[in-house]
Amino acid sequence: MPKNTTTPGHSPKLTKTHKLSIAGVATLGAAALAFSLVPGNAGTTTTDAVSSAKVAYSEQQIKDVKASVTDQLAGADLKAQDIAAKKKAAADAAKKAAEKKAAEAAAKKKAAAEAAAKKKAAEARAKEEAASRSAARTEVKAVAVKTYANNLDGWIRQSLDIMAKNGIPGSYDGLYRNIMRESTGNPNAINSWDVNAQNGTPSIGLLQVIKPTFDAYHVAGTAWSQYDPVANITAAANYAADKYGSIDNVNSAY
Repeated sequence: MPKNTTTPGHSPKLTKTHKLSIAGVATLGAAALAFSLVPGNAGTTTTDAVSSAKVAYSEQQIKDVKASVTDQLAGADLKAQDIAAKKKAAADAAKKAAEKKAAEAAAKKKAAAEAAAKKKAAEARAKEEAASRSAARTEVKAVAVKTYANNLDGWIRQSLDIMAKNGIPGSYDGLYRNIMRESTGNPNAINSWDVNAQNGTPSIGLLQVIKPTFDAYHVAGTAWSQYDPVANITAAANYAADKYGSIDNVNSAY
């Protein structure tokens, strides 16, 4: 057991080091410290002696207190740094999420705008192409419409086109030859003296066709009149094809 060097009522002299250490602990804000009193001897120590004795501070105790306070401050600083780091990480994550969301929204908006522009352009092209096709069809139809002169040549040519569509044989020469013999090219010619006229059905028109024959051999698409040049020629050619094989085979009254 160490020798008792403490006398009741007296305090050991503090060294300069002790004083500085205690001042340092006070500056760090250390709270209550527990110290133990070193007794003079085991047999003579009393309660009064303990209560009246001044506290003795060891250098090791002061170092331990300083270390404890330093550790507490360091721990508090680390905790504060950890909280700040977590807050910063959360803020960064939120910022990145917002930026990502904004970028996605902008990309969708851009894609929608591009799609709308493409659709509009496609519709415009479709309308333009449709208009072009329509114009082309109109032009083709206009070209396809064939016109004929309102004279004997035109009547014969129009009749030949109708005959060709209906499978009726005959040539320009065959039609012209028989027209000139029957009416000399007059669509209003009427035979008022032959047997047909005597029977009340006179021969009429370019190829001198009677009414019953005209009605029986009338070709669809032509006028229902014996005086109509094209209708008269076409019906007479149709009759001649049935009776003689073709108007070309007719060289006299038929």
